[in-house]
Amino acid sequence: MKKLFKIGIDIGSTTLKVVVLNENKEIVFDVYRRHFANILGTLRAILAEAYEAIGEADVTIAITGSAGMSLAERLGVSFVQEVVATTKILKANHPEVDVAIELGGEDAKIVYLTNGVEQRMNGICAGGTGSFIDQMASLLQVDAKGLNELAKHYDEIYPIAARCGVFAKTDVQPLLNEGASRENIAVSILQAVVVQTISGLACGRPIRGNVAFLGGPLYFLSELRDRFIATLNLSPEQVIFPDHSQLYIAMGAALSAEVHVHSFEDFIQRVDNTKESRAGDLVRLRPLFETDAERTDFMKRHKKNSIGFKDLVSYEGDCFLGIDAGSTTTKIILTDADGNLLFTHYGSNLGNPLASTRVALTELYDHLPATAQIVYSVVTGYGESLLKEALKVDMGEIETIAHYKAANHFLPNVDFILDIGGQDMKCLKIKDGNIESIMLNEACSSGCGSFLDTFAKGMNLGIEDFVEAALASVGPVDLGTRCTVFMNSRVKQAQKEGASVADIAAGLSYSVVKNALYKVIKIRDPKELGERVVVQGGTFYNDAVLRAFELQAGCEVVRPNIAGMMGAYGAALIARERYNGVSESTLIKADELAAFETKTSSARCKLCANNCLMTIHRFSDNRRFVSGNRCERGAGKSKEADASLPNLAAYKAKRLFDYEALDPAVAKRGTVGLPRVLNLFEDYPFWATFFKELGFSVVLSDESSKKLYEKGMETIPSESVCYPAKLVHGHMWI
Repeated sequence: MKKLFKIGIDIGSTTLKVVVLNENKEIVFDVYRRHFANILGTLRAILAEAYEAIGEADVTIAITGSAGMSLAERLGVSFVQEVVATTKILKANHPEVDVAIELGGEDAKIVYLTNGVEQRMNGICAGGTGSFIDQMASLLQVDAKGLNELAKHYDEIYPIAARCGVFAKTDVQPLLNEGASRENIAVSILQAVVVQTISGLACGRPIRGNVAFLGGPLYFLSELRDRFIATLNLSPEQVIFPDHSQLYIAMGAALSAEVHVHSFEDFIQRVDNTKESRAGDLVRLRPLFETDAERTDFMKRHKKNSIGFKDLVSYEGDCFLGIDAGSTTTKIILTDADGNLLFTHYGSNLGNPLASTRVALTELYDHLPATAQIVYSVVTGYGESLLKEALKVDMGEIETIAHYKAANHFLPNVDFILDIGGQDMKCLKIKDGNIESIMLNEACSSGCGSFLDTFAKGMNLGIEDFVEAALASVGPVDLGTRCTVFMNSRVKQAQKEGASVADIAAGLSYSVVKNALYKVIKIRDPKELGERVVVQGGTFYNDAVLRAFELQAGCEVVRPNIAGMMGAYGAALIARERYNGVSESTLIKADELAAFETKTSSARCKLCANNCLMTIHRFSDNRRFVSGNRCERGAGKSKEADASLPNLAAYKAKRLFDYEALDPAVAKRGTVGLPRVLNLFEDYPFWATFFKELGFSVVLSDESSKKLYEKGMETIPSESVCYPAKLVHGHMWI
């Protein structure tokens, strides 16, 4: 008689988990593996490994997970809803659990098990999930485990947006550019995950009692668990962290597989014979190139927009330096008096723009002959302020001006510029030689380079292979204009319906352009773009995106051969304009650069109630640069006369709220709590006096802070309310 095993298969959005239990409900085989959207292929490989482990056997099988229902139907096995699987395994192994928190690749759940089973799950945002953590870790040039290791050595937690990766990047990148420690940023990212999960999912129902932590991120990342424990103020007795918690949902599915015994060999054969679902209702777009002649003409046309390059070693005369400290990259360009290139550098800033710029400048000085002199320098980009101060750059310039100067050099009288970088997008409309309007992607990076990088990596392709596949597509899939999180689901569905990697790559290229045109620029008619259009930014090195833009815009555009370095080139052109012909550049010299060192620390400014969290950079020549402060006082730049000015904000706060309350011991009617919100900012003197005269002791909530917000975040009934409204909940916990 064959042995009987129970098999549970959990097919998540990014990972596939398989557990085999014996008759004693003990694990005899388990696998936790990323499937890279190749669900059937990954499942076949895992089942082959399972067969090696248990051999011929009878099995009961159940599938669960966000991507498991349709496959369960096609394979003729049971499908178990995730909450049912979770409840089953917890009641079997840990009946004392009151609440389970489970994080997956793109799913986050809170399951309440006391007083009835209730599930709260993320619906429209993958903030606070494994994919979010992966995106944030990449900013620090580590993986998720590396992020966890960094977080073990933190000493400060920064406020980071507890939303999707787009919003969080907006907070993380400036911290990186200003030199905040990677350890503090790492733990702040994990804290953002905690805040997103609790505030976004609890929605008014507090998390109390014994809490179980399940899912891959909470299993592999000890510091993430610790942030949950600290935020929820759990005692050690309340923390339930089961063995194999990353496999718990699959184990619950296995326990639920009570009927329909199958031969394991027959089931494996059934999986081998199953094909991907093909619904056949995908909307297709025009191929990027319908003929080889179209592609040849396209390539030939864009080779014309090039700038000359001269040999630096043999150059004699004045040079002009432009530095672009971007969100993820450092670009440097050195030009001669005619704007020709003498030296270029393009590389990742590795989360430290100052260090990467120092390396690039050192390389430049190594190649700079004695006959060439850098007479003026300009820096632009995210790291402008820090680099200008640290490296003694002559001038800083906002990046929109730098980009306009560069675009106008390639196409005089340009009237429209679109710049798409790794995380940001800028659209400049020019009229009569002046920037008439500027539009930025304020809340979404789905039209940027990181968007495509994310999907290329998800399909196990390098970006070069991704581009080549897109250009060869004969039927690009219309994926719409959605953010990275939503697009993940659309891409997976397209794969299930038979779309090839090439068709999806081309469709994503179209999506980048559509997002830029219809979400950021919000055009109704391509004619609104103008007649003289320049596109730039690293994303436009991607020929698929460039071609999609021309097809959608209905016009031919100019893409410079240095499209990804236009900020640096514009800065160099501005340096040439500003040079007066006589003054000496203040730029740090080669010998100073060799000895240059910087130390970074964090501190709270105590000069006012804001208590700004400052990042202090101390340079080896006794200079310093302070960032993070909201005024000049923290940087030590305020004048002595300012000290004599009255602090009207402090005066108002004291005048309104400095009312002595009755001692609770003598308050015959008890205690009244008043939250420091809304009309109480005008009416508190009345209410404080009113209740005191009636014999109540009045307790006032603390001033608003992030800590106060987190105190009440699990009572917020809806994630869609504004932040001030959410903050009120914290004030209610006096």
